[in-house]
Amino acid sequence: MIPPVQELIRALSKLPGLGSRSAERAALALLRKPELLSDPLVAALQSARRNVQCCPVCGGFTSLDCVPCNLCTDVTRDETLLCVVEEPSDIYALERSGAFKGRYHALMGKLSPSRQTGISELRIRELLKRISEGIVKEVLLALSTDMEGDATAGFIAEQLHETGVRVTRLAFGLPADSGVAYSDPLTLKRAITGRIGCY
Repeated sequence: MIPPVQELIRALSKLPGLGSRSAERAALALLRKPELLSDPLVAALQSARRNVQCCPVCGGFTSLDCVPCNLCTDVTRDETLLCVVEEPSDIYALERSGAFKGRYHALMGKLSPSRQTGISELRIRELLKRISEGIVKEVLLALSTDMEGDATAGFIAEQLHETGVRVTRLAFGLPADSGVAYSDPLTLKRAITGRIGCY
């Protein structure tokens, strides 16, 4: 394969969810019909690069002409409830659920020695500043349930211990449309531990 194609495949394979095979298929599709796929993609990427930034308040994505973002300025949202997430993309996932009506705070990662992500690389200082303003009454930690997510949640909970703010985590349980027989032991353990009453 010629070097420019290999370079395109390498670049695409760095995207989340694209392995080397998927990146190769995407690269070849882009090259096969550049006027239908490549040109619009390049234009959209350039536009996003020029016009999108992270909100200085929550860390979510917003346009340059909307700072702070719509979620941070929406007066109907509960400003006493703050949901802490790892990435801006997590905000979109929670918003799609329609269940959360508070404010957000994206950390831009999680504590990870293997990726050399420490406290100073995350937006923890900004989080503590928001809490110190005295408006937030509850912090919901919507972090991943892996070891790094648990360590990040533990660190934040420890930092907030003396503030008087209630710290909660997302409930753990079985995914929708899934059966007990298909669940891993840790998910089942958390589902049993976090069980709720039926009436």
